[in-house]
Amino acid sequence: LPAAGPGPARRPGGRRGARDAMSLRERIPGGAVEAGEDAAAALVEPDAPDRCLSLLPWDRFSAWLHCVCVVGFDLELGQAVEVIYPPHSKLTDKEKTNICYLSFPDSNSGCLGDTQFCFRFRRSPARKVSLCCFLDQLERDLPVYLKKDPAYYYGYVYFRQVRDKSLKRGYFQKSLVLISKLPYVHLFRTMLKQIAPEYFEKSDAFLEAVCSDVDRWPPPIPGKILHLPIMGIIMKLRIPTYRDKPGTTSIVQNMHQAGAQISVTLPTIHEVDLFRCFCPVFFHIQMLWELVLLGEPLVVMAPSPSESSETVLALVSCISPLKYCSDFRPYFTIHDSEFKEYTTRTQAPPSVILGVTNPFFAKTLQHWPHIIRIGDIKLPGEVPKQVKVKKLKNLKTLDSKPGVYTSYKPYLNKDEEIVKQLQKGVQQKRPTEAQSVILRRYFLELTESFIIPLERYVASLMPLQKCISPWKSPPQLRQFSQDDFMKTLEKAGPQLTSGLKGDWIGLYRHFLKSPNFDGWFRSRQKEMTQKLEALHLEALCNENLVFWSQKHTEVETVDLVLKLKNKLLQADREHLPVKADTLKKLETHINDIILALPDDLQDILLKTGTT
Repeated sequence: LPAAGPGPARRPGGRRGARDAMSLRERIPGGAVEAGEDAAAALVEPDAPDRCLSLLPWDRFSAWLHCVCVVGFDLELGQAVEVIYPPHSKLTDKEKTNICYLSFPDSNSGCLGDTQFCFRFRRSPARKVSLCCFLDQLERDLPVYLKKDPAYYYGYVYFRQVRDKSLKRGYFQKSLVLISKLPYVHLFRTMLKQIAPEYFEKSDAFLEAVCSDVDRWPPPIPGKILHLPIMGIIMKLRIPTYRDKPGTTSIVQNMHQAGAQISVTLPTIHEVDLFRCFCPVFFHIQMLWELVLLGEPLVVMAPSPSESSETVLALVSCISPLKYCSDFRPYFTIHDSEFKEYTTRTQAPPSVILGVTNPFFAKTLQHWPHIIRIGDIKLPGEVPKQVKVKKLKNLKTLDSKPGVYTSYKPYLNKDEEIVKQLQKGVQQKRPTEAQSVILRRYFLELTESFIIPLERYVASLMPLQKCISPWKSPPQLRQFSQDDFMKTLEKAGPQLTSGLKGDWIGLYRHFLKSPNFDGWFRSRQKEMTQKLEALHLEALCNENLVFWSQKHTEVETVDLVLKLKNKLLQADREHLPVKADTLKKLETHINDIILALPDDLQDILLKTGTT
């Protein structure tokens, strides 16, 4: 608080102080709390039934889903959005077009019967924010890789294609699509599996009932066991928190029948079957981990949207608990609004992972440096054979053999142990869930070995606590120095936790230029800056602020009060890591200072809530 430093006492400003306080008051919006915040509080506190009455219809629905769409095939128009529910849901024409094309498999996929997959697309800018923005406070308890990206929507699809001679086209083709900002792949996949088959029999009235059920769900609070009723079934799950030990899954009681309702327990809300997805490229998992870590451009060419979307999601998750910070599209088509941007040859391919099924992409994306070609995903009945990395020039069509096509040379030596362990599992017919657990633990340990030295170095950039003065602005973090960091690796590098040999230094140098490092470092910067703000607040609380105000003018005292109130608001808005007692102590200081001022100033300052 630079303007409130210690100094010689001056004559009180008298009426000038009051006038200045009035002018300050005019620049401050009223302290009234928006009604919406009360509603949000009711939503977050289910134990407040009376306050819940202030919730608008569909507020609970909006905490989970943006809308539900039905996409059908019209002989004249092609794919078209037939239904959007709830009816008031807003989608721009561009968003509707993207949803239309992304909700159907490419014609070459030949997906007869029922198919499930997911896609991701950019939201149109300048969208009005609803009450759900108040629910963003729930985000602070999520692991970083589960935080929603406000610029994107996910589409979760259940597509049905069956022969129907009564239709001109000879086929019934329709998709039920859940549009959400949440990356809860397994949850929405399970939900669609429960409701979609029945929807195709009962149509729109059933859809309305589904949405009404979702509008009765509790908010998506991390760390709590949630019971989500959906058409006679209760889905039981727990959303992870950032406090959970990485790699662990909370145990929720097994599936059981309670009265007339069946409870379905979800062991995860977001994970895919990792082993099944990586089976076609079994021997290259470590190289793929490097490519994803470094944010390299990657294309997954698959026979269907189901395989492409699951493989892309598996790739993105393999660097967990690091967040993959570039764009990724589990299913991408030639009609996508970013098609030209991502396939142009006039510049280097962007940092993005694309999942494609159209053979056209084999030619269009030939200039991309890393291409993963997978066939039909099926678990091997026997031990997979060693497969070499293939040269890009050998990739002519989508019919090329499965494998990884790249000229990339991995920085780290190959870990033969994990390959042997998984091969042994195949021989012993170990369940795919167990194989996935082994693979997920392997990726987790590899990522943690890589990131711990960076965490240790960045923690050293934090100023010492003795540098924090209540009468000065909080000190700045020291600058990140690549050279200084590299010097720390000799004694405190990944060799402390990993036995893998190779060019770790080269891998770090490459990583420091990647979007994943940029995203990770920004997140750490924000956390440490908030910690400094919290320590600054504690330092202020330990000062005798009333005594200080008595030695300074009314104008300076009013300025101090406003700045302290701003500090409180910042602590609440940014969820600073401050103890509740500290905030109460600061509120007491503020009230004591105000009560020592003249009555007219007291009235103004007591009504003043925000800046």
